Amino acid sequence: MQNRASWDWESGSRIVADLRDCSSTAQWVEEPHVSPDGERFAAVACVGEAEFTLCVNGQMWENVFEKVWYPRYSPDGRLTALAQSDGEWTVAVDDTPWDETHSYVWGTRFSKDGSVIAACVQQDGEYGMVVDGAIWETLHENATDFVLSEDGGSSAASVQVKSLGQADIFTFQEGVYSIAVNGEAWPRPFVNAWNPAFDSTASRVAAAVRHSLYEYGIAVDGVPWKGTYACVWEPTFNPATGQVNAPVRIKGAWGLAVDDHVAWAPVYSQLWHVTFSEDGRTTAAIVAPSFGAFTVAVNGAPWSATFPVVTDLVVAKNGRAACLTSENNTRFAVCVDGKAWGGRYDMAFAPVFSDDGAHVAAVVEKNGKRTVVLDDMVYKEWFDHAFTPVFSPDGRKVLIRGISGGKCMRVVASPDAFHA
Repeated sequence: MQNRASWDWESGSRIVADLRDCSSTAQWVEEPHVSPDGERFAAVACVGEAEFTLCVNGQMWENVFEKVWYPRYSPDGRLTALAQSDGEWTVAVDDTPWDETHSYVWGTRFSKDGSVIAACVQQDGEYGMVVDGAIWETLHENATDFVLSEDGGSSAASVQVKSLGQADIFTFQEGVYSIAVNGEAWPRPFVNAWNPAFDSTASRVAAAVRHSLYEYGIAVDGVPWKGTYACVWEPTFNPATGQVNAPVRIKGAWGLAVDDHVAWAPVYSQLWHVTFSEDGRTTAAIVAPSFGAFTVAVNGAPWSATFPVVTDLVVAKNGRAACLTSENNTRFAVCVDGKAWGGRYDMAFAPVFSDDGAHVAAVVEKNGKRTVVLDDMVYKEWFDHAFTPVFSPDGRKVLIRGISGGKCMRVVASPDAFHA
């Protein structure tokens, strides 16, 4: 991960690139992507018949491919893309493709610090993952729900471990799915297995599983919990304690189970998207106290305010919680600690906290233009496009990355640049 302290945090605005520099030498240019520090803007460019590359700050990569898609910057600032040559696919990193090629690759993943890059892969009709160019030794007939551990040392996916004939419901009910970790499947199959999750040390894996047509549960390292439920949602590990948390449905209502014991009573119409503070002391989840009325519960206590829709829950290091609310995809707002901000927008995107949890910022959209809001104050300029804001390490400034009239802007703004 890039060291934010080394970025340019001097207040002001400057033009980093002009997308028209790419357009002038390409047949067409696709949507731009921006580096974490806002210093580089990249876009897929078609430079000829079946010839594609990446244009970065107006300069084309040297390598040209038959197809290029899904450009993404890693947390450490490297630019990646999925590229095809001679009908085979690989991952290109900063203009250098991996040596090995495959029938298909998709879904680039990164370790938390960006030092490890992975992708989903299909090779000769079998599926798995490729990590820093090395493919799983064991591939599978089908695979979904691909994940990479935070440190990049392990990867996992839901896989099919038994073949099924057409309409073979009997084998299906015996269990044909499992979780593969670094390619190796758990010994026990389940009717279904999905949403694998690593703990913070990458030494344990939990997943939602289906024991029968009507019984669901959680399995940890292949061993299922004793308790079974009418339904479950994806499990998560508490980053400090290592305990497995999972929403579970009991007698028509949802609660939260922790290590196979019900910790939050099943009193909700819905409970999902469990999220933790970094120290593990705060557990938050999106809940519905009644049908169609959503809010956030923090350590088991729901906020008093409810909304038709709640999404994008985030928890700060200090335990504060923020989310987005909307009225069925209209009148989006940012909600912090149970109180919705006054601004209403055509669209809003996931909020972010400063490191100390004192400030919250988010990208919002109104009338086709986007900007950043900080603590319910609006930045003075609106853009054609804006990317997720980034706080300075001390939380006193906000990095705004936007595009206006084809010009790629890098703005470092202090709170006085925002207004109510």
